[in-house]
Amino acid sequence: MRILMSFMLVAVLCGPLMAQYVEPERGSAVRAAMLDALRAHADEQLGAPVEFIVHELRVDGIFGFASVVAQRPGGGAIDLYQTPGFREGLFDPSSMDGTSMQALLRRSGDTWVAVHWAIGATDVWFAYGPFCRRYRAVIGDYCEGVN
Repeated sequence: MRILMSFMLVAVLCGPLMAQYVEPERGSAVRAAMLDALRAHADEQLGAPVEFIVHELRVDGIFGFASVVAQRPGGGAIDLYQTPGFREGLFDPSSMDGTSMQALLRRSGDTWVAVHWAIGATDVWFAYGPFCRRYRAVIGDYCEGVN
């Protein structure tokens, strides 16, 4: 009985720390919609067409998080010096983490919108107080120690 009570106490105390988000399955409409929301920004700044290598894709209700790397279809590298973002002065390829991309997303009906996003960030920009408070359900593990 004592072991059962100890287990229940640990479960109650650790419950809030456990991830509640899910990863949309490959081929699902949710996954496609989330990646399409990212693709709009990637196409604009990296030049179309792009496809993504997905590192993390998380959903909890209307909130989402994505961490991907953009590439050309078939696995081709994107030359950042040949992109619209570079030509417009938005990129400094020498100080970027390549074509990595992270986004905080929000669902409205069946549509996903990349509300906050970055290409080539070298820090965990989204582990920031206001973002952590709003998107904790999908980025809580990044926000440990952030108020």
